[in-house]
Order: sequence, then C-alpha cells, then structure tokens
Amino acid sequence: MLAVLLGVQPATTDLYLPTLPALRADLGASVAAAQMTLGMLVLSFGIAQLVIGPLSDRLGRRPVLLSGLMLYIAASLASAGAPHIDALVLCRAVQGVGLACSVVCARAVLRDLFEPQEGAQVMARALGGVGFVALVGPLAGAAVADAWNWRAAFVLCSLFAAAALALVAWKLPESLAPRHRQPLRPGPMLHSLRRIATHPAFLAWSALMAGTYGAIYTYLAGSSFVFIETLGRSRLAYSLVLATATGSYMAGTFACRRRLQRSGLLDAVRRGAAFSALGGTAMLVIALLDWREPAAIATAMAAIAFGHGYHQPCAQAAVTGPFPAQAGMAAALAGFVMSLVAFGISAWLGWAANGTMLPVLGTQAVFALATALIAATLIQQLGHRLAPVAVARPAA
Repeated sequence: MLAVLLGVQPATTDLYLPTLPALRADLGASVAAAQMTLGMLVLSFGIAQLVIGPLSDRLGRRPVLLSGLMLYIAASLASAGAPHIDALVLCRAVQGVGLACSVVCARAVLRDLFEPQEGAQVMARALGGVGFVALVGPLAGAAVADAWNWRAAFVLCSLFAAAALALVAWKLPESLAPRHRQPLRPGPMLHSLRRIATHPAFLAWSALMAGTYGAIYTYLAGSSFVFIETLGRSRLAYSLVLATATGSYMAGTFACRRRLQRSGLLDAVRRGAAFSALGGTAMLVIALLDWREPAAIATAMAAIAFGHGYHQPCAQAAVTGPFPAQAGMAAALAGFVMSLVAFGISAWLGWAANGTMLPVLGTQAVFALATALIAATLIQQLGHRLAPVAVARPAA
C-alpha cells in the first residue's frame, strides 16, 4: 500500500518526462513554460502539504486520501485535454494538491504504525516498489507518446491513481489513533509547527531529504532536453537512460535495508554519502568538460541514484520520528521544503537553459555534493541524540 501511494509521485513526473519536448512543440511553448508544467506541480504540491498535514492529523488519513485521489484523477484527465500551455500549468497545479494528499498521508501512516528504525526498513521496502513505478514510467510514457501523443501520458496517470483509489477504499483502514487526533485551532497548530521547524533532528533530516531530492529532481526536470535536444537521442533511448538510473536507485534501497539491519540509520546514511559524493564529482567533471558521452552521464547518475536509495528511506522515516502526534504536519513541512527546492530548480533551469549540458548537470552535481556533506556532518552529529528505539508492532 505504501509503495502504491508513494508511487503516485513518480507516475506524475516520470510518465510525461519523455514527452516534454513534444509537448512544448505541440503547444508552441518556450522551454521555461514547459518547465513550469513541472515547477507549478511541485510548488502546488509543497504548499498543499501544509494544509493536508494538519487535516490528516485531525480528520484521519483515510478520508483525506480518498478525496485527494479523486481530485488527482480529475486533474489528470483535465491535463490530457488542455488546449494550451497555461491551461496545462493550471491543471498540473490542481494535480499537485491531489498528489500531496497521497504522499503526506502515506508518510504519516508509516509513523502511525512504526517507530523510526523499523519504519526506515519498511520505507526502504516500499521505495523499492516506488522504484519499479519510476522504472516503468518513462518507458510507458515514451511508448504511448509514440503510439498516440503526449496527452496519453496523463491518461495513464489517471488510471494509476484510480487503481490506488480502489486499493485504499478496499484495503486501507484508518491508522491514526483517536488519542493522537489534533485540533485545527490556529494557536495549537502554530505551536506545533514552530516546535517541528526548530527541532534539530527535523532540520537535519529535512535538509538531507531536500538535498538528495534536489539532485534527482534536477535530472528529471532537465535531462530530457539534454538527451533528446542537445545530444539528439530518441525518446526511447532517453527512457532507457532513466530506467538505468531507476534500477540503480532500487538497488540502493535494497542495500539500505541490509545496512539498516546491520548497523542502523546513521551508518546507512554514511554509506549513501560516499555514492552521492562519487556521482556528484563525476557529474561536475562531465559538465565542466562538456563531455557529450551519454554512457558517462548515465554512469554518474547511477551513482547518485544509488546514494539516493540510501538517503530517502532513512530521511523519510526519521524526519517524523520525534513527532508521533504530529506526523502529518512533520511530513508536510518536510515535503514543503523539498517542493520549494524543486520549484527553484525548475525556475533556474528555465532561465539558465542555453543549449548546453552545463545548467542541468552542474546543478545536479552541486546538489549531490551538498547531500554528501549534509549526510557526513549534520546527520552524524545527531548520533548522541538518537536514543535506542523499541520496535512497534503494526496496528491491526
């Protein structure tokens, strides 16, 4: 269930990535406007989380999930029929609200049922399934775009969300205990928000989440223009490059699970930092030398993605760890930070696009190296604050 709910996010982005150049040409849009179909999605996704988190802490996870997935389906179908780029950007903003419901509630359910150490292992298993969605997404998007057009990718998004909606309605019970339901009064909400936002563990883990996601998001937002327009590769070839990175990410989640069982969160993050640093350094060299070799770029990206497979499960589970009664709000605030980073990247790439690889690959290298630095410093400094965690049994 966690894999399906979190999988809505890569389905939303990866399915249509191979179609971005065709979308831009068909709607007569600029590169900056095409980037905003992704940038506005993540901005809306981030802002909506600040509302969805407290709502799910008050009303429960299940009703927010059901209504959010229905909204997502409607927005996806509207995106498929968008007559111009401005309408598509608006539809993507609405889609981001529905996506926020799925992702925030999924992370909150994890905290409802598990303590951070075990939750990280569960998240690593789930993110392996999410990786499968990301693996198949670009291939499916390229296939339907070649068979029909870019609009078919959004129809696929709606079908995936409809399957998630049916699964939630059929199988997912409410996980939020009545004693943990929070009031929606502004005073207590602001107090909780201030407490979360200033907590050292939250600051460190959310910084790690933002850094590693920034490296991956830069690749998602800009690599189609690099491979299809700058390097002249086909949509199918580009989707295979994305699939390689996703396969490496999935391998990283499997390796993370083994490392967590052996030595815990901090050591797993330390191991991921080595791969982030290796991939980031390689990508920086490729960008500065303008080395137009797809295999070299794909290899550097695979190292970054492998490190991402360590960082994301640990960070997503640990960022809500100190806040069992405000898991929705903590997940929402961390997601909001990630979304602000992603929106800034979209705006930057649209402004900096110059027909070369440097804006995309250079930006990705900076985020990968920053992730390695955060993992090696801020996260490791939390060691003395992390008390041993008892394993919680999942609720019936």
